[in-house]
Amino acid sequence: MGRILLIVAAVIAALVLLGPVVGLALSLLKWGLIIGAVVLGAMFLTNWLKRT
Repeated sequence: MGRILLIVAAVIAALVLLGPVVGLALSLLKWGLIIGAVVLGAMFLTNWLKRT
């Protein structure tokens, strides 16, 4: 009985800790995509302005 409770507590603790880690990873991914889109747009704009 003690081992089962210990395993359940470990699983709950892992899920509690996993939530913020996944949130942080997705937030970093979102900001990386936004910054990449801005940089790509700036590069496209500068190349387009050089041609005209």
